[in-house]
Amino acid sequence: MIFRNATVWKQNQMVKQDVAFENGMLHFSDSDTASVSSDGTVISDCLILPGFCDVHVHLREPGFCYKETIASGTAAAARGGYTAVCSMPNLNPVPDSVEHLNIQTEVIRRDACIAVYPYGALTVGELGEVGADLEGMAENAIAFSDDGRGVQSEEMMRSLMVRAKKLGKLVVAHCEDNSLLRGGYIHDGAYARANGHRGICSESEWGPIARDLKLAEETGCAYHVCHISVKESVALIRAAKARGVNVTCETAPHYLVMSDADLLENGRFKMNPPLRDESDRVALLEGILDGTIDMIATDHAPHSAEEKSRGLEKSAFGIVGLETAFPILYTELVKKGILTIERLVELLVINPRRRFGITSDEGFTVWNINKKYQIDPDRFASMGRATPFAGREVWGENLLTVYNGSVVYQSDMISEN
Repeated sequence: MIFRNATVWKQNQMVKQDVAFENGMLHFSDSDTASVSSDGTVISDCLILPGFCDVHVHLREPGFCYKETIASGTAAAARGGYTAVCSMPNLNPVPDSVEHLNIQTEVIRRDACIAVYPYGALTVGELGEVGADLEGMAENAIAFSDDGRGVQSEEMMRSLMVRAKKLGKLVVAHCEDNSLLRGGYIHDGAYARANGHRGICSESEWGPIARDLKLAEETGCAYHVCHISVKESVALIRAAKARGVNVTCETAPHYLVMSDADLLENGRFKMNPPLRDESDRVALLEGILDGTIDMIATDHAPHSAEEKSRGLEKSAFGIVGLETAFPILYTELVKKGILTIERLVELLVINPRRRFGITSDEGFTVWNINKKYQIDPDRFASMGRATPFAGREVWGENLLTVYNGSVVYQSDMISEN
């Protein structure tokens, strides 16, 4: 296979070059203008990037295989250009001990088509009452998190940070103050008020972040904030970084390109945190541009069709995102001149791998960025289908994903050729 006049990420910059793909490896021409001499299928003007890394996905196995499996979830990741993902711990059993973590790692070894790095839970059962066996899990857990639930006790979070610091491990926090939720399920904004919905206030997110930043500064723990969605969170993290706090954070594609003004009365628009105000979306983009926000993660959270069919109030929280992330970000941010492709590579590849200590040489992904199409959930490899981007017109079709020399995704276009 020959990629003619490809735009390639090479030595931390984008270059134009002819590239041959053979025996699981890329072979570059000697200069930017030279041609690769090889027989095979020729594809012109594609984009070749390092394999993406998502530090926040829900693969649902063990415990919830009717929603997703490690096999289907990693197939979806490969289709989206990802060669490494970190799997969240809200599972059954919760990986709060070596024994429970091993159940997941055995399935990963058996069924994953890309690299999967599992989290260990911070507390037993993610209940926030008793600290989990961080020391026992440290060798095989990428980091520690009670994702899906905020650690409500300040004293508990302090003790967990002290332990994680000794182990050299990240504390990765889902920041949510349960006392402020009051039964809410979408953002406490104009749409909620106009349509009679109960809202989730912004302070339920930024309040715990403010608390944790103080604790991270006190303990010296390496701290990472999940899926920030409000302007106050951006401001708090920006200020903490200026003070030298060891903190990083992520946001998700949907918070960068949608707001609560885009809500429809459909469960595919329900996620946690919810879509926020337009002013929050703008602040998140500013955080992306000035480096306050370090990475973009999908929070890929598949559910069954029935669980997502109950409207905004009663549907389960969560949407899928692995297969739509790059096309959405490329279409809405890169093509519109908001982000450079180089900055997007930093957000999807360089920064998450650096912060989480994940190797950077696992593979690559090839995109036809001249292909325009509508997002069709029925084509997803994921068992989940709920996405607010269904039917949206985007640019960028994945042609090929290679992990450790093996093709883990190949589009029909290449197969037909």
